[in-house]
Amino acid sequence: MRQEASIALIERYYAAFNAGDHDGIVACLSDNVLHDSHQGLRETGKQAFRTFLKRQDLSYVEYLSDIVIMASRDGRRASAEFIVNGEYRAQQSGLPPARGQEYELPASSHFTVDDGLISRVSVYYSVADWLIQVAD
Repeated sequence: MRQEASIALIERYYAAFNAGDHDGIVACLSDNVLHDSHQGLRETGKQAFRTFLKRQDLSYVEYLSDIVIMASRDGRRASAEFIVNGEYRAQQSGLPPARGQEYELPASSHFTVDDGLISRVSVYYSVADWLIQVAD
């Protein structure tokens, strides 16, 4: 896969994310996608990714802005920088109480692309910054 095709794939992935379109997100993923979340252990597969998305939807409403996508010439690796604009709506275990706190976080994701689909996505942002923003 070439650079342009990988960038277009990641653009579709983020457009689906911002639309709240779980099916559109999952359509961009390989069956055995590896997902490294900023807040947990590695999960494998589309079903695990769907479960993650549902869990996130219960606690957060997020929209990504200022998305910049980069890819290697061969298209096998890609990354993105963006701003997570969110609202914390329901408390997750071990986290502070949720009261609709808004937050804005710089973040990044790194991808591996195989056979035209995302086979790995790793998401990073500062949990310490998020905790400061949602603190009492």
